[in-house]
Amino acid sequence: MAPPSSLVQGESFTLRSVAAGLAVGTVICAANVYFGLQTGWVSIMSMPASLMGFGIFKILRPHLSFPFSPVENVLLQSVAGGMAIMPLGCGFVGVIPSMNYLLKPSENGPIYLSTMQLIIWSLGLCYFGVVFAVPLRRQVIIRERLKFPSGFSTAVLISVLHGRGPQLSKPEDLDNAARGGFASLVSRDSVQTFCTADTGPTQDGEDDVNGGAVGQNDWASNMRLLVVCFLASGIFTNLTYFIPVLRNIPVFGTVAANTWLWTLNPSLAYVGQGVIMGTETTLHMTLGAIVGWALLSPLAKFKGWAPGPVDNWEHGSKGWIVWISLAIMLVDAVVSLGYVGFRSIPLSPILDSIVMLSRKLCNTGWQFVGESSYRYSALQNEDGDSTTAVLSTSNQSIHVNGEEEEEEEEEEEEDDAPPQQLIGATLVIVGLVLSILLCIGTTHFVFGSLVPLYATIIAVLMALILSIMGVRALGETDINPVSGISKLAQLFFAIIIPQSNKSSVLINLVAGAVSEAGALQAGDLMQDLKTGHLLGAAPNAQFWGQVIGATAGAILSAFIYRIYTSVYTIPGDLFQVPTAYVWIFTARLVTGQGLPYMAQDFALGAGVIFAIITFIRTLAVNKWWRPWIPGGIAFAVGMYNIPSFTLARAAGGIICWYWTRILNRSNTRLIILASGFILGEGFLSIVNLLLQALKVPHL
Repeated sequence: MAPPSSLVQGESFTLRSVAAGLAVGTVICAANVYFGLQTGWVSIMSMPASLMGFGIFKILRPHLSFPFSPVENVLLQSVAGGMAIMPLGCGFVGVIPSMNYLLKPSENGPIYLSTMQLIIWSLGLCYFGVVFAVPLRRQVIIRERLKFPSGFSTAVLISVLHGRGPQLSKPEDLDNAARGGFASLVSRDSVQTFCTADTGPTQDGEDDVNGGAVGQNDWASNMRLLVVCFLASGIFTNLTYFIPVLRNIPVFGTVAANTWLWTLNPSLAYVGQGVIMGTETTLHMTLGAIVGWALLSPLAKFKGWAPGPVDNWEHGSKGWIVWISLAIMLVDAVVSLGYVGFRSIPLSPILDSIVMLSRKLCNTGWQFVGESSYRYSALQNEDGDSTTAVLSTSNQSIHVNGEEEEEEEEEEEEDDAPPQQLIGATLVIVGLVLSILLCIGTTHFVFGSLVPLYATIIAVLMALILSIMGVRALGETDINPVSGISKLAQLFFAIIIPQSNKSSVLINLVAGAVSEAGALQAGDLMQDLKTGHLLGAAPNAQFWGQVIGATAGAILSAFIYRIYTSVYTIPGDLFQVPTAYVWIFTARLVTGQGLPYMAQDFALGAGVIFAIITFIRTLAVNKWWRPWIPGGIAFAVGMYNIPSFTLARAAGGIICWYWTRILNRSNTRLIILASGFILGEGFLSIVNLLLQALKVPHL
């Protein structure tokens, strides 16, 4: 039974939390535009947002009329998260640059959008995914109790920051908490502490995310670490403006650097990204870089399949290997989402029993929770049996121990927020209709007759369907496969749009962007709802926080994108916009424009290989050997990004492994270090932008 909401909640929606969330979200949003244009990497950064928000109110504590509570922190990171995903959700790291710079005249391009058109387009895309997440919440969080590992980790972090967190030292405790009901991370005894205390005793000076509060000395130490890392990363970024060679160090010799692009970008921000991505993902990216840039690129060059310079997207091996990475991403999306879609189909009780039995037999290994070192095991009942776990489908939730449906419905009501804190059905229906109409109307206004009205309508409806798969995949695996979802949408629209249409490539880009926006918002914002559910935050307060954040993020992203593209040459050495090339190449591929010589053969071969690999990896959840099976998306990203970014991220992944596995220490300080590195470069890169605009000379 959850504690009384009046005790847990305090103030669910406060203007001070919204204001702080907008401030934190501005920093993260600006960083995401910067890194997105460089490598396509965008992160919602929920845990860093919670840390920064807590730091703000820690400083302001003497001036507060009432303490900053956990539910306010949930609201703060919901606002910040709504802003953070807008650079990707509105297409500013991929679709828009491809329209602006890569569309050919024969494809009705290039398309130049004014700042006002960019804002209108962004506002059209930023709402329907947020609204659609609301009806999905009850199914995936309340009924199926999907883990949403990053959302759970953020909830644990917030509980630790604001008081003595729950004791989660055992694997079964972790699994129990991750699947918990409303305010499950807040015990009755700790409610008062949560609402009134900022600090508490700690264990031997070590901040422990598994339990124990963050003491005064630890908190001061953590904040110093964040500030130092922020400044170190920012100063190094400013230094690279005057000494550009620092961004491309020839660690393997000048020949490998000048001819084959094997350099190292020692950016602290990319090291921080590697820490957050984790060891598994970064090493899979490194493997992709080795296969793409050390094997396939020289092969294509020497065989004459890609005769141009290596760094040429059109005729060089840089563009040639992108087709192989595209094939890998496509099959990864088809296999992964096909598996999720199959599991969403209602099964007979016999099949349900078979699936549950297979889960019991396989649930003996390790599973990564986000990028942390937490591990999950089967949920244990009082007799030590793991059969009290809930087997869920899209239309039903069946308890293996044989409880009746009526008892299950009563339990769901107890596990959910009080009715007055839920989002009403009328608001959801009206909001969904209005947001869909807004998306259709703004897209038609921006692109006019170039994109048929029926294509936009189909794209929105398809986005809603694909969002369900994206949300379920995120809840189970902590990966939102939005890149694969957008590719599937592009493939579908290549079938329904005649190739004779001169605007077929543009239509393909717009349709993919709409589908990606919906799946991205519904999935990533569901992480916030999971965090709030575990801490007892009001869902309606979170919803309005996400709407406010999405609105601010859409407008801010448009302005930041326009500033960067006005000052820097895009594509260029600093902003190579690889994701834009992936988008345009996919659109041209599926609309029948063909592949470079021999690229089709290698793409088909890679597709077959990774279809098998992804299928094995999908079935290997909880197996100890699963991290040794390459992830398709990570492998493909390592192929289409130049090695300099991948090597820096690999360094961060190794640091994460050493810290959590060898030293066996809490990853809280590691998260703080990584956050400082990322935000320092992302925010202080604005100084470089001003220097570039003023044409200050390089050394």
